[in-house]
Amino acid sequence: MSDAEPLDLLVVEREEDKCIYVSLPGRYSLIESTSPRIESRQFACRAVNISTRTIALTAPVTARVGIRVIADIEQLGRVKGSIFRVFDLGFAMNIEAGEQEREVLATKIDWIERNKDFEIRDHRSHARFIPRRPLSMLTLSDGSKVPCFVIDISVTGAAISADFTPKMGTVLAIGSVVGRVVRFVPGGFAVQFIQMQERQEVEALIIRK
Repeated sequence: MSDAEPLDLLVVEREEDKCIYVSLPGRYSLIESTSPRIESRQFACRAVNISTRTIALTAPVTARVGIRVIADIEQLGRVKGSIFRVFDLGFAMNIEAGEQEREVLATKIDWIERNKDFEIRDHRSHARFIPRRPLSMLTLSDGSKVPCFVIDISVTGAAISADFTPKMGTVLAIGSVVGRVVRFVPGGFAVQFIQMQERQEVEALIIRK
C-alpha cells in the first residue's frame, strides 16, 4: 500500500485484531511540542476505520509520521498515539493502551459494529447531515484558499474545521457557497449561508473536487 492511497481504502491487516469501517465524528490535537505551556489546537475529524490497535481519521490538518495525537471520538472515547501513515485525506495512528484498555476498546468496537446503522433523527427545522466526503476548500475575501473539513451541513449553513481562525462576521466561500462566520464550535466555526440552499444540491456545491 502506498502513502498516496485514500483513507477509504485503508484496511489494517491484523489477523488477531478486528478492524471495522465506521463514520464517527470527533476532534483531535496534534502534539508537536513537549512544553505543557503550549496549548495544541483542536480540529474536527471523522474516524473511518478502527481497531483496538489503530485508527484512521479523515482530517483537515495532518503532520509527519511520529507526531503524537490525542483524539476524542464519539462512542469510542479518548485515544492517544502516534501517526504511522499520512494520506491525502488524513492519517492513521496507533493506539497506546494496556491490555485491559484494549479489552474495553474491543467491547466498544463490537457495540459500534452492531449499532452503527442506527439512525438518529435530527428534529431541528433545518436538519444537519454529514457529507459523504468531508474535505473541501475555503476561499477567503483576498482570493486565498484554505483546505477545510466540513463537520456537517444544512440548507442554511455548515460547521467547518480548518487550520485558520476567522473573525466573527468574516465572509468566505465553502466550495461555491458564500456565507458568514456566525459562531465558534468545538474544533472549528459555524458559517451561515447568505442564501438558503436546496437540500438536494448543497452538498455538491460545498464539497468541490
